[in-house]
Amino acid sequence: MADHVNLLPVDSADVTIVVDNFVDVLLPSTETVRRAPLVYEWSEREQLRAEHGYSLLLTTERDGHRASVLYDAGLGRDTALHNLDVLDTRVADLRAVILSHGHADHHGGLAGMFRRLGRRGMPLVLHPDVWRDRRLVFPNGDELHLPPPSHNDLDREGVDIIEERGPSLLLDDTVLVTGQVERVTPFEQGFPLQQMQTEHGWQPDIWVWDDQAVVIHLKGKGLVVFSSCSHAGAINVMLHARRLTGIDTIYAFVGGMHLTGAIMEPVIPTTLDALSDIAPQVLVPGHCTGWKATHEVARRFASAYVQGSVGTRLHFA
Repeated sequence: MADHVNLLPVDSADVTIVVDNFVDVLLPSTETVRRAPLVYEWSEREQLRAEHGYSLLLTTERDGHRASVLYDAGLGRDTALHNLDVLDTRVADLRAVILSHGHADHHGGLAGMFRRLGRRGMPLVLHPDVWRDRRLVFPNGDELHLPPPSHNDLDREGVDIIEERGPSLLLDDTVLVTGQVERVTPFEQGFPLQQMQTEHGWQPDIWVWDDQAVVIHLKGKGLVVFSSCSHAGAINVMLHARRLTGIDTIYAFVGGMHLTGAIMEPVIPTTLDALSDIAPQVLVPGHCTGWKATHEVARRFASAYVQGSVGTRLHFA
């Protein structure tokens, strides 16, 4: 890529894991990883919810100015809102919402989120393939429907839908939405289980072209890459972030690596070998990474690994 995106560096960033597959209230905090606070009457308060979904709240700071974006909204209609309430986290400075791709475990809470925000014209950045009606067909014959977001519901909430296949810059050029990720690795071969509804019936749709990541440039340290599912392949996502920005150092990776399930698990060793070459200093796998891959990441990258959990706040500075 001859012309790089001019992604301006941020002084710091805070990332709250709003929705994820896992919650553990007893995980210890560190200087940079703050766990959800405990209260004395723990059993009498509303509890954080974990589910098969993902959502992150990203707040950046540059020259004293703070602003936030929401990346995905989980599966349940009110899970993300519920967890934000339990965490007593307000989204007053929310400037945009980004949708990683069109699967229901990432957009299920969108309409409720916009209804709560009550701000007509809030930008929602997405890839146009998000609107595809999809299903998964498993080798044993089981099927799982993955409906797209409801355009009507989003229109009713006054959302400003921004469809973009290429990269976008948000928050005064400090947050990069990658757009469609280039596929260059030989071992990351999409999602073979997926089909899409067409006028000719269900057809293969293995590449999940709408899969897009979010990237920031942390001053003096390198790129922090957030990838909700990595259907493009986690390595492809990180390599694409490098190409777009012209910055080689990946300081941190946060999100799903989609290495769960019998079809994806065979590429765990190859993926982690490539990850070793990239060598992020912070790794926070979540959601669809899968327990086998997560255990291997924790074993091979012990100094970089951080166990994700709903309510965790990561501070990058």
